[in-house]
Amino acid sequence: MLSLSPTLSSLWFRPSNSQSRLRISRSGRRDYWSRMSCVAFNVTPLNLHRCTKHGVSKPFEFKNHCTFHKFSSLFLENLSLSSTNCSFGQDGYSRSFYSVLKCAAQNLEPLTSVSVETKNNQEEWVSVLVIGGGGREHALCHALQRSPSCDTVFCAPGNAGIASSGNATCIPDLDVHDGAAVISFCRKWGVGLVVIGPEAPLVAGLTNELVKAGIPTFGPSAEAAALEGSKNFMKHLCDKYDIPTAKYKTFTDPSAAKQYIQEQGAPIVIKADGLAAGKGVTVAMTLEEAYKAVDSMLVKGDFGSAGCCVIVEEFLEGEEVSFFALVDGENAIPLESAQDHKRVGDGDTGPNTGGMGAYSPAPILTKELQSIVMDSIIIPTVKGMSAEGCKFVGVLYAGLMIEKKSGMPKLIEYNVRFGDPECQVLMVRLESDLAQVLLAACRGELSGVSLNWSPGSAMVVVMASKGYPGSYEKGTLIENLEEAEVVAPGIKIFHAGTAFDSEERFVATGGRVLGVTAKGNNLEEARDGAYHAIENINWPGGFYRRDIGWRALPQKQYAAKG
Repeated sequence: MLSLSPTLSSLWFRPSNSQSRLRISRSGRRDYWSRMSCVAFNVTPLNLHRCTKHGVSKPFEFKNHCTFHKFSSLFLENLSLSSTNCSFGQDGYSRSFYSVLKCAAQNLEPLTSVSVETKNNQEEWVSVLVIGGGGREHALCHALQRSPSCDTVFCAPGNAGIASSGNATCIPDLDVHDGAAVISFCRKWGVGLVVIGPEAPLVAGLTNELVKAGIPTFGPSAEAAALEGSKNFMKHLCDKYDIPTAKYKTFTDPSAAKQYIQEQGAPIVIKADGLAAGKGVTVAMTLEEAYKAVDSMLVKGDFGSAGCCVIVEEFLEGEEVSFFALVDGENAIPLESAQDHKRVGDGDTGPNTGGMGAYSPAPILTKELQSIVMDSIIIPTVKGMSAEGCKFVGVLYAGLMIEKKSGMPKLIEYNVRFGDPECQVLMVRLESDLAQVLLAACRGELSGVSLNWSPGSAMVVVMASKGYPGSYEKGTLIENLEEAEVVAPGIKIFHAGTAFDSEERFVATGGRVLGVTAKGNNLEEARDGAYHAIENINWPGGFYRRDIGWRALPQKQYAAKG
């Protein structure tokens, strides 16, 4: 049966045989679930239909008849829920119950967000729409859901893992490439903040449309997103504002590019100018590899318009690290440090990927180095973009190389959104109210804002489909995810590429599929938690690196446990 237990700020419907819970807020905070509950639970008998993962509606049946008595001003009458034959067991409860409520909620009249008075002040409640459907977006939804001032979290299109976790209400039918449709949704549901995850809609100008419509949006304009959308633009900015980066030249003619490569020698780096889904970079260790990369981009057109222009860049030897800063157009504040593992194989071998794992904090990025990065790279970029007439609002993700010879940082590239998988370790460590911080950035009010982080470390190990970053099979079955998430404290599995099959089981739909994330008092504890969780996941079609964090941990630990 369902038991009702009040807390200081909210009420929870909690099934006695499950840890899953659904929050029904007290009067004053009218979130999406409350709206649904007030209307849906007033109908007896209630004809609920379950949304399947393929858009087919099936009747829900419950074994119990539950009556809830009036307990707040949101419920004006006794509430009665009557239905039949729905599994409330540990395996079926969370996904099925959330699906019932979400599907019922889709047909209700929306209410705008309201403010509630807390003990100390009048606090603004905000409903948030996260654009995207990968692991980064799952992590953002997870952090926003924990934000004290966040009223409701929507995610479009979202994915199976986001929906089943209850971290957000997924809106798979919202066309995020249609600015008018996104604006209409925001107005209908009183969305007070849009957070754009992927780079493509940013470069395409979704922020421009939303801001013009008066909707606060965290993410740069199309003009500012050129920092990622065009590596040539980024390099020119570095030249103009004395931002340290690798020596380079830009080419559209393959013969000229090859001649320059021959003059410079190998190793050397070849980059597609535009967006190439993280695959447009070749670190060529030989001249032949470099020539092949040039032909792939400029002759064969393997990257389409993104590869019509290439940047040939000097090879920097050292250690790569990720640096993130929130920017409001004029001011910037750093996030905690993180280090990614780009190569697909253990020991940083094999081709580059979108990221096979990460950890935070990164010991190599000392406080002194962070200060240097802010002063020599981030702040000059922010001021330079403002001077160029395209103020940057959003997160600047600087891929850095800490040079082996000098020990100083150089900018490899900019991304204009949170990195994945770094976002996952950052979001599980963030203790500040993310919704309010992002709103402050949108309003140009970051000056004086400080962020709170949990002590200790976090690590994420990416599980990918076998064959990635090359061709891979889709639809392979993934089991035991719920069990894996509870084998140790502090574990959270973020979904990047999953869906449900006809039997409502998780299947892989992408290259990088899961981000198995764990927190610990130190990096070793976090590492052990993540790999312990992975050992409990049954996915024959997947693989993962066994040495995430190897640069920051003694090698003997991996020989014993890796």
